Amino acid sequence: MRPANVVNQDEISWTEAAQGKFRYRRKAFTAVAGMQRLGASIFEIEPGAAAFPRHYHCANEEAIYVLEGEGTLRVGESETPVRPGDFISLPRGREHAHRLDNRSQRPLRYLCFSTMIEPDIGVYSDSNKVGFFVGSAPGGPKEKRTLTGIFRRDMEVGYFDGEPDA
Repeated sequence: MRPANVVNQDEISWTEAAQGKFRYRRKAFTAVAGMQRLGASIFEIEPGAAAFPRHYHCANEEAIYVLEGEGTLRVGESETPVRPGDFISLPRGREHAHRLDNRSQRPLRYLCFSTMIEPDIGVYSDSNKVGFFVGSAPGGPKEKRTLTGIFRRDMEVGYFDGEPDA
């Protein structure tokens, strides 16, 4: 009998998400293997797609290891082609806003790792949005989130706005 912390990818079902050009299949190891502070998943991106909008985190770091296929990594305003064997470090912060696109004709498959610090703030550079995640970090179990939301940054209100006078 294998210990619970040893998991084969064949034992995990794919989950899928799709919204316009953002489409992916994912096998998440984190919860199945009992991890809480490190996220680990296999992603598969079809040709012409990206998994997520360009973003950066205020608390969490990410790393990508390309297994199969080719992609284009956008960090800031620069673009870099990536291929199998490339390791990509994505520290937290504005200067590391990133997106990985599959501009090839074959699926792009990679391992993605992230710290699982919460609360975390995600900033979506191209759409002027900000998201917050409390109770469970991005990529963690949504049912454990106690407070979450994504808002346009231009909807800011004053500190006392809407507070009762008495």
